[in-house]
Amino acid sequence: MRAAGPAARSRLARLKRRGLRLVVWLRRHPWLVASFGFVSGVLSFVLVERHEGVARAMAVAMLAGWLLLVLERVLDRALRHRFGFGLPPAAVRYLTQFTHQESLFFALPFFAASTSWNSGQAAFTLALGAMALVAIIDPLYFGRLAKRRWLFLGYHTLTLFALLLVVLPLVLQVPAMQSYQLALGVAVVLSFPTLAGSITVPRWWRGVLVLVLLVSLGAAGWLARLWVPPATLRLTQVAVTSAIDVERRAPQQSLRSLSVERLQADGLYAYTAINAPRGLRETIRHVWLHEGREVDRIELEVTGGRAEGYRAWTHKRNFPEAPQGRWQVRVLTADDRMIGTLRFTVEAAPPARTVEAPPAAR
Repeated sequence: MRAAGPAARSRLARLKRRGLRLVVWLRRHPWLVASFGFVSGVLSFVLVERHEGVARAMAVAMLAGWLLLVLERVLDRALRHRFGFGLPPAAVRYLTQFTHQESLFFALPFFAASTSWNSGQAAFTLALGAMALVAIIDPLYFGRLAKRRWLFLGYHTLTLFALLLVVLPLVLQVPAMQSYQLALGVAVVLSFPTLAGSITVPRWWRGVLVLVLLVSLGAAGWLARLWVPPATLRLTQVAVTSAIDVERRAPQQSLRSLSVERLQADGLYAYTAINAPRGLRETIRHVWLHEGREVDRIELEVTGGRAEGYRAWTHKRNFPEAPQGRWQVRVLTADDRMIGTLRFTVEAAPPARTVEAPPAAR
């Protein structure tokens, strides 16, 4: 590659100085980047419901930042070869921090809306919120996090993992289970340098141990999926009802409790409207539980693209001999992650009244 002339080098030097001044200014106002990331996430969340492609463009822009991080060394070598200087270390550090801020604040609205807050999913979403705050507090980000390589790479990997869980269904219409598998695979691959650099045993055993740890990490990530909300799926309407208006595709009434007689006579519908990105096809499950014990599992297909959510229901007629008590219908993804829960109570039949006979006349 031919080296650049003096004029080109001069223009690049001026551009470099201006870029560094911009980095210094943005470092003094980190809330601006965080606010932009959060607003873009909220806008994407709203625009997805309105079927607009702007949300997908924003998601692609988030991935572009990660692509720059991946190609950072290649770009640095190309600049050094062409112009005689590379990327300033301050700019690289800021690009990394900027990407973390943008990704976390972009993903947070999606996770917050899809989290079942009375389950372990709340811990994952709160952890993402804490990570987002760390990204905008320089003493924590650069003073504590960045100085611990293994911790920083774990933070880096988890940030990309969360972003992929939003972007894959949003942009590529990849269903929730496949999105989780792909995001987990990327996270495991990214953890390889950290594990390889942390193990100091002899070379032959080192490779075996790293492989075992990678497999264990993947298995642990798969088992932990129940704590991770399905970021682009959420319930917009739920109801337990004994009748469905098929023309309107809506429940005729919503029940919190009903009698055994009514349950056995009419059966029961679990009605759910599930919001999902346009073009996304999902398999979901209605899992019926009585007093915490699973008694039935029914699958149905939903399609994204409606602001009100895809309206679907399951009808159950076969119930245990003694159905009274507390019931739940858990709405799950194909990989058993919680979307939401319907609750109702079946009340026991009142005891029959006995009418005393009048006293006999004497």
